Amino acid sequence: MAMGLPAIRLATWPADECHIRFVRTKVFVDEQAIPAALDFDGRDPDCLHALVTAPQGPIATGRMTPDGHIGRLAVVEAWRDRGLGSAIVRFFVALAQERGLARVHLNAQQSAVGFYRRLGFVPRGEPFTEAGIPHIRMERITKP
Repeated sequence: MAMGLPAIRLATWPADECHIRFVRTKVFVDEQAIPAALDFDGRDPDCLHALVTAPQGPIATGRMTPDGHIGRLAVVEAWRDRGLGSAIVRFFVALAQERGLARVHLNAQQSAVGFYRRLGFVPRGEPFTEAGIPHIRMERITKP
């Protein structure tokens, strides 16, 4: 992550739910018009969460399920293109390695495939539509 950017921290759903909801609502519900009921699917209490907070408030988040599925990666618009998304993905890859997971996987929006390829992910399977947005499954082998 570039020098001077806020640090990523491991967040907990009960303690940080309002901050995580703020970022995801701003990005997914407000910007991408994804229904809140699809984004907040009831799985959050069982996931690991990353949270980045600046002096003005929460600015980025993501989650990883116990089986290594990275998702809900969101960076508020004013903070994009500064390396936060990449840093969160690397954060989760490192956590997966610590936990002995052989791989991590995700459902990438088609527009983000290049971003994930640069982070070592490869496409698997056929494209599909999720929440009205074209996606493709991608995975990365971890090296514990």
